Amino acid sequence: MGHFLGSEMLLRIPALLIAITFHEYAHARASYALGDPTPKWRGRLSLNPLDHLDPVGLLMLWLFRFGWAKPVEINPNYYDEPKKGVILVSLAGPLSNIVLAFISMIILKLGIFNNSIIESFVYILFLYNLTLAVFNLIPIPPLDGSKILMGLLPRRMAYEFSRYEAYGPLILIIMVYLGLLRILLNPLMLFLHKGLDILSNLILIRF
Repeated sequence: MGHFLGSEMLLRIPALLIAITFHEYAHARASYALGDPTPKWRGRLSLNPLDHLDPVGLLMLWLFRFGWAKPVEINPNYYDEPKKGVILVSLAGPLSNIVLAFISMIILKLGIFNNSIIESFVYILFLYNLTLAVFNLIPIPPLDGSKILMGLLPRRMAYEFSRYEAYGPLILIIMVYLGLLRILLNPLMLFLHKGLDILSNLILIRF
């Protein structure tokens, strides 16, 4: 039992690195594709995990399955439509995690690995990507969901919302401490899990 738990803890590290790296790379690549050279100047168009890691955020992810990475610096002034651009760039990170979660689910359902360690790793990779996607879509600053919401709100409402941006991290910490974040995340993760399950079944039934 102890050996299994130790192996699982070790498998979390590469799974975390993959989930975080692709999330931040997706932000950087989306912004660059919209004409913003800032991510390239900052060295964020990279799949090297060291370019994206925040030590405290990584520890939070490892312990609680939600946390953060080093934010990708962008300049919306380069976009043809800044508000729309910010929404697309903010969506890119969670969408990359949903894609990775979906690929992980397909691999697990195909059962192509006759190795319990590899299957455990793929399952952990699925869980982390599912969690990162849902967590980052919560509309609390500085998460991606808050930037998407601000892009959708009328200018005046977006301004009022932005005034509370500095309190976002404190709100998240309080929610974690009180267990409210898990209460919020669990049904959303279950909903996304069911959706990916249905979609993967529709695809696999054709093969």
